[in-house]
Amino acid sequence: MILDINWLAVLVAAVVTFVLGGLWYGPLFGKVWRTAEGRPDPDPTQAKHPVFVYGLSFVLMLIAAAVLAVAVGPDPSIDRSFVVGLVVGVGWVATSFGVNYLFAGRRPALLAVDAGYNVVLFALMGLIIGLFG
Repeated sequence: MILDINWLAVLVAAVVTFVLGGLWYGPLFGKVWRTAEGRPDPDPTQAKHPVFVYGLSFVLMLIAAAVLAVAVGPDPSIDRSFVVGLVVGVGWVATSFGVNYLFAGRRPALLAVDAGYNVVLFALMGLIIGLFG
């Protein structure tokens, strides 16, 4: 089953959504996200080494894209892949974040940014995987 996926689609989906993350948490919603986190300005003393953070983040995007490709199956249609990605983003990830953020007492703006990113991320991953299907 894992061998039936299109690895080029997985790689492209991971790269595109990795770039999306940089835009989402940078110029698009970075200030809102940092403020909701209670850190209006980035604190370089708290940052981990960029190679570790970005490298591991990319590996995690590859894993997420591969798992989504397995979920949609071999030769998926664009519509099916997009919908499955959207359902994963909304139905599993965003709702799970919602529960965690409610119990942690996090701000609604933080949930909106983080959950919104994952909804767009998985829908976009699904779209890309479908385009290669």
